[in-house]
Amino acid sequence: MSTLATDQRTKEKIDSILKPGKISIYEPDQEGVIFPTMPEFKSVAEHRQYLKERLVAACRAFAIQGFDYGFAGHLTVRDPEHPGLYWTNPMAIHFSQVKVSNLICADHEGKVVEGEYAINRAGFVLHAAVHEQHQDIVAMCHAHTVYGTAFASLGKALAPISQDAAAFYEDHVVIGDEAGKVAVEVKGGNKVANAFAGVKAAIHQNHGLLTASRHSIDSAAFWFIALERCCQQQLMIEATGITPKEVTPERARYSREHVGSDYIGWLHFQTIWTDLVATQPDMFD
Repeated sequence: MSTLATDQRTKEKIDSILKPGKISIYEPDQEGVIFPTMPEFKSVAEHRQYLKERLVAACRAFAIQGFDYGFAGHLTVRDPEHPGLYWTNPMAIHFSQVKVSNLICADHEGKVVEGEYAINRAGFVLHAAVHEQHQDIVAMCHAHTVYGTAFASLGKALAPISQDAAAFYEDHVVIGDEAGKVAVEVKGGNKVANAFAGVKAAIHQNHGLLTASRHSIDSAAFWFIALERCCQQQLMIEATGITPKEVTPERARYSREHVGSDYIGWLHFQTIWTDLVATQPDMFD
């Protein structure tokens, strides 16, 4: 049976156990209990403020995870009113110091149209290409992390060795084009963008990890954190020299549909968001 057919069968199996109106089995059936929900916006300005705050939170989360490496690393979210513009972290500002007031807004040509700081050239080349080529992608994350960069040197995909890794099963790609070459030329960004059709993550050989979301910056950020963690786990297992037992394809697809969606990534990030709101109020400055 083809991958497409088995994916359809998995979706039908999951749909059969979901109640009408629900997009995830994790949504509670019981009414009146506290559970995160996406807000409704009264204006574009309110929506933009929300996205900017979540982008800052994603940067702060990267700081907590230790994903900083000099000025490397860039996170973006598409503007809700002007889809040809995107918000991103300022050049040469540590993730822990990113706040609403120092975010910048740029176009697909890399011109800053709002904000005081310069844009990261590599960020513009990679993210602008993805945003421009895939209009459905609203957010993207990249950083030079320890385990993701190490795993990327292997030039191979993640194996479904756990429920966590199954979230990326058949939902990430390995990009060999421009491997190890710093992305400062537009053509390099276009080659990366080509690989993001229908997947949420990419392992760029000899470079590192990238994630994209068609839902939110929250989701893109969480799946980046999760992908780094999965790379760490696989490297640890491979270091033992023991061949792990993998999750079967059918079970991996089932787990991916339940715990690997954009919505689930958003839901996971809400735990990070509530902690940051309580502990880092300066991010709203």
